[in-house]
Amino acid sequence: MARAGAVLFDLDGTLVDSAPDLAGAANELRAEHGLAPLPYERLRPMASAGARGLLGAAFEVGPGDARFDALRDAFLARYAQRLLRCTRVFDAVAPVLQALAGAGLPWGIVTNKAARFAEPLVQGLGLHAGAAALVCGDTTPHAKPHPAPLHEAARRLGRPPGSCVYVGDDLRDVQAGRAAGMATLVAGWGYMGQGDAVHDWGADAVLAEPGEILNWLRLP
Repeated sequence: MARAGAVLFDLDGTLVDSAPDLAGAANELRAEHGLAPLPYERLRPMASAGARGLLGAAFEVGPGDARFDALRDAFLARYAQRLLRCTRVFDAVAPVLQALAGAGLPWGIVTNKAARFAEPLVQGLGLHAGAAALVCGDTTPHAKPHPAPLHEAARRLGRPPGSCVYVGDDLRDVQAGRAAGMATLVAGWGYMGQGDAVHDWGADAVLAEPGEILNWLRLP
């Protein structure tokens, strides 16, 4: 492709390792209901699906189930209390962001996480200093896999969507990027569910580690 005009990232499982706090909130809620904690390895793959994914694993419920709304509200309340307890930027991501800045290539964040969680998380981890845009799950009328959040991020960066690259670890990220007319890269270090056929998602590339972003962009 021609030189990219900007790089956009998903948040959970792509830029930051938030699974420990998401899984912790789920197990705290299980404890309240008299249930034993689930192994972290079972909950981690669900982290990119947010409350829906964690509650599906922890309580075998989903949207439309009678218990779902109450469990979701309780889960989110617990997650808010431990938002930054264990969550960190992936170690190998920081050098990539520094390299993008050094190359004069703006980057931003497009997440389905609601602003009330995403904004303090991005601020608390220091990502706000470099991110040229933050588009959350409730910034636009539609969340991913709709392309609206990615179009909004491109607008804020002053770049045509077709010049942007989107990096994420969920099928919805690839679907949104494709619908927005962007090149898409799968973050293979992220939270893909067990058995996900990531090479069948239709992305331009599946990357094993963050440094491969620079190789794909042909940056030093």
